[in-house]
Amino acid sequence: MSHKTYLAEEIIHKKRDGESLTQSEIEYFIAQHTKNNIPDYQMSALLMSIYFQGMNSSETFHLTQAMLNSGRRLDFDNNVVIDKHSTGGVGDKTSFIAGPLASACGVKVPMIAGRGLGHTGGTIDKVEAIPGYKTNILLNDLPALLEENNSFLIGQTEEIAPSDKKIYALRDVTATVESIPLIASSIMSKKIAGGAKGLVMDIKTGSGSFLKTKTRALKLAKSMKSISKKFDHHFMAVISDMDRPLGKAIGNANEIIESIETLKGNGPKDLTELSLCLAGAMIYLSGLSKTHQKGITMAKKALKDGRGLEQFKKLIQAQGGDIKYIEDPSQFRMASTKTFLFSSKQGYISKMKAIEFGRAVVHLGGGRTQKDDKVDLSVGINLFKQLGEKVKKNEPLLEICHHEEQQDIVSYTLDILRKAIHISDKKQKIPPLIQAKEVHWAH
Repeated sequence: MSHKTYLAEEIIHKKRDGESLTQSEIEYFIAQHTKNNIPDYQMSALLMSIYFQGMNSSETFHLTQAMLNSGRRLDFDNNVVIDKHSTGGVGDKTSFIAGPLASACGVKVPMIAGRGLGHTGGTIDKVEAIPGYKTNILLNDLPALLEENNSFLIGQTEEIAPSDKKIYALRDVTATVESIPLIASSIMSKKIAGGAKGLVMDIKTGSGSFLKTKTRALKLAKSMKSISKKFDHHFMAVISDMDRPLGKAIGNANEIIESIETLKGNGPKDLTELSLCLAGAMIYLSGLSKTHQKGITMAKKALKDGRGLEQFKKLIQAQGGDIKYIEDPSQFRMASTKTFLFSSKQGYISKMKAIEFGRAVVHLGGGRTQKDDKVDLSVGINLFKQLGEKVKKNEPLLEICHHEEQQDIVSYTLDILRKAIHISDKKQKIPPLIQAKEVHWAH
């Protein structure tokens, strides 16, 4: 790392005017901000400059490297260590399915996940619906946990890429979250620091994601692929549709229930398809299958014979979770009052604006508007109908699980959801769930 001293405002000025930053300048700025020698307002100014001016592939790589070097770096000394990450969406619970399926096929899966913010749910919030489950494991205990159980799932830690944690908090409040180089460097620095030898990336596109177009989703995939090449890191991106919710459950506890049902082979078609695609990609990147399709075939077998479900139980038990809830999901405490939304006409569901479903759950208390908000894990929405399906007039489309005292919020939520679901007289062509794939390199 460079020991040269710079003036922070000169680096900001340079990027503001569209010039490229050197490796030394980037390393200096990140290191000094991590040590609190550069204040947040100057980092915010640099982030906004990057948002408007972008970064070339070399700058993005050096930014990733500087963030990676800001904290501890795990090394599991095993080439079959593959992580999976999603850019976040509505009803996105594939980590609980793809991870165990890949683990059951021999992949070591170290998952360091985040909490929900805004309309997107968080993996850590969801898994905490299982009583006793610990998400704050000491880093020194992780190698043994991975070796013994083939997987772990923990929350973000202060020791892994601490600069990213500081920068992300600023991005969230300075409207710079959507910047491609900032997204790519944030994810890659954490994943490489977390010890993975490869990454399967589920990049969402559509109304329920922060990458609204397929063009931007592909741009992120290519940026991350470029970083992976420079780190000699296995990488595959799957671009998936987030114009509609994924699966039928949106919330926290109810999404864990749906994940368990999917691992039993009873899950919704879309959630099962995407989970198998991601698990197959993890198997492929680990070198345990020669092609992605053969990886999917292996994952299907692990789903069918129950090994995926057993691996999920093993993961939960190893981190203190009560597996009685996995064996009997009816034990999960869901909010007891149910309100239904009925179809106003006969036809086919042609649109389900995903972002509104996510916002509806947040209004019920199932998500955060501020980082410190306490999440109600028991509220949620269960869909009875999905995109493209036929509905009759007055048929229930969904149920809202809420508390009795929330009637005013539920009335407002029903209005939002009524407008979010479009019913056409004729069946419309539905876009594919999996829209594209971008592969860097596998064994």
